[in-house]
This record gives sequence, structure tokens and C-alpha cells, in this order.
Amino acid sequence: MIDMRGKTFGRLTVLAMTEHRNANRNILWLCRCTCGRIVEEDGYNLRHGVVKSCGCLRKESSATRIRQIKATKTNIGNREAFKDEYGNPIQAIKIGKRNTSGVIGVSYDKKNQKWVARLMIKGTLVLNNSFADFESAIAARKTAESKYLKN
Repeated sequence: MIDMRGKTFGRLTVLAMTEHRNANRNILWLCRCTCGRIVEEDGYNLRHGVVKSCGCLRKESSATRIRQIKATKTNIGNREAFKDEYGNPIQAIKIGKRNTSGVIGVSYDKKNQKWVARLMIKGTLVLNNSFADFESAIAARKTAESKYLKN
């Protein structure tokens, strides 16, 4: 066992060894991040640079990268940027790249072997139902769209 108490790895300073082990049976170490948060981390991951912070470094890096994108930068704080001209949420009316059903808000649940129709308005699921057949799911989605979406 390598004693790592007092050593610093990225933003993490090792405080003490814990009695816990991870799935690989590696010892977990109690660490303090420069942001003040206390976390338990795997000694192997610390020594090999896999873990450098409590997660705050990733959050800061992501925020920096996103602010470098011109289109995003101009819309930061503008809630209307995520709506169409009628005020409908874009994710509710545009088909995404990962959509495999060909219908917005309709997907297949492999576990339950059923079609699911969903629609979220202002952070609330107004439709989240399962159907035995694809056509019923589409019909439910279209009904919900006509009820909750404008035009």
C-alpha cells in the first residue's frame, strides 16, 4: 500500500485513508478539493491522473467551452431562444438526431416492449403513456400536441 496522505493530485489533497474499497478492491482515500468539497476517491485513479477534482474542474471547463461558441454566447440567459415563433419549446416540435421512430415524442421501450408517447411543457410531463402499438402512441402524441402546443 502506498501512503498518499498529504499528497496533492490535481485539485485534490489526500486527507486520510478510508475503510472503504471500490469494486476493484482498491482503497478509497478521503480528499479535499480546492473548492472545499470532501470526496472519496480511488488511489489508483488519483495516482494515474484519472481524477483531478471533485467534479468542479469539469464543470468549469464545460462552462468555458460553451461560452466560446458564438451562437450559444448570444443566447445565454435568453429563455425565448429555445422556443419557436409561437412560443412552443423547440425540443417538442423538432425531430432530434437520435430519434429512430420518425415521430417526435414517440419511442420504443425495449424493456416493456411497448411504444411510449411523451410531451413535456414547462418542465412538466403532460403526456407519458405506454401503448401496445405504434399508431396509438402517435395518436396520443398528436392529441397532446393539439391541446398543449400553439398552431
